[in-house]
Amino acid sequence: MAKDNDILVTTTPGFEGRRIVDYKGLVGGDAILGANTFRDLFAGLRDLVGGRSGEKVLRAAQTEALEDMVAAARARGANAVVGVDLDYETIQIQDGGSMLMVSCSGTAVVIE
Repeated sequence: MAKDNDILVTTTPGFEGRRIVDYKGLVGGDAILGANTFRDLFAGLRDLVGGRSGEKVLRAAQTEALEDMVAAARARGANAVVGVDLDYETIQIQDGGSMLMVSCSGTAVVIE
């Protein structure tokens, strides 16, 4: 369970000891790593020594996607997001390159 400015976020369907009193709907967030960043990320992962720098880029994209989702939940009047799912997808672009998209979704709720 993570806490982001009074918005609780979890992958589980609820919070132990807390009751969901209102459902505000599905919320989500996305982040896209550009073609050069994506190429550099996987080049770093191939290099066992340099793999950690690639993880930092991926974590930054994950954080950005989660922050977008939390902002959407806050805008709906929620104080928590349950059932969060993170996905990573490769997107092919016209010039033959590719980009990495990190997306997340969950259900915005009010808990007490």
